[in-house]
Amino acid sequence: MTPGITFTIDGKQVTAAPGQTIIEAADTAGIYIPRLCHKPGLEPFGSCRLCTVTVGGRPCSSCTQPAAEGIVVESDTDELNEHRRALLEMLFVEGNHFCMFCEKSGNCELQALAYKFGITAPSFTYQWQKHDVDASHPQILIDRNRCILCARCVRASQDLDGKSVFGFVGRGPNKRLAVNAEARLSDTNVDVTDEALDVCPVGALLRKHVGYKVPIGKRQFDHTPIGSDVEGEPAPDDCGCGGAENVCQCTQSE
Repeated sequence: MTPGITFTIDGKQVTAAPGQTIIEAADTAGIYIPRLCHKPGLEPFGSCRLCTVTVGGRPCSSCTQPAAEGIVVESDTDELNEHRRALLEMLFVEGNHFCMFCEKSGNCELQALAYKFGITAPSFTYQWQKHDVDASHPQILIDRNRCILCARCVRASQDLDGKSVFGFVGRGPNKRLAVNAEARLSDTNVDVTDEALDVCPVGALLRKHVGYKVPIGKRQFDHTPIGSDVEGEPAPDDCGCGGAENVCQCTQSE
């Protein structure tokens, strides 16, 4: 039997399997490290930097950094949390996020992280950039106003769906989500069943005709904060029905 790798995160001893990254070992140990671009099942990307931790005092992305014997990892520090708060605020002002009427509200990881870090209004100036919306497909919508360039859909389309529907074009402030067609999403081979649609952490990729199927108040983060699935905190009103993603199946069938 291959021995485990032992190290510490915020003073807690953690055991990792060989080949695991720091964030994977943290998840197994019930320690939540904030993230947006990371998603189990997808290749690490390391773009959002929310999962940045310090290892021996040096910063690194925990989703790409392999666990190693005896390392000392710090995650929940005032300095790192302040950096995460600033990154989240920048994502809000660089996009056009209107949580009060977004269909993803309550299921949005960006929104949930803002609540976790106590952000009620960004301290930076909103840029109000113009972003395109592609509603050409009969079943799927791309709203680039909400896209945070996490590349989850890009990786999922390539690695899980085997299609490479999504990609990025442009650089810097002009970087945007594109599709593998000359113009529109409807010209691609994307399908409403593709896993790429399920991994978007915000409301940039949405299925049509199912808006508000789960009502506000019954959504994933309405009563349970983000990271609870890792930390093992049950929803306060959990009825035990086994509903997926903290959504009570009983209420949906009423």
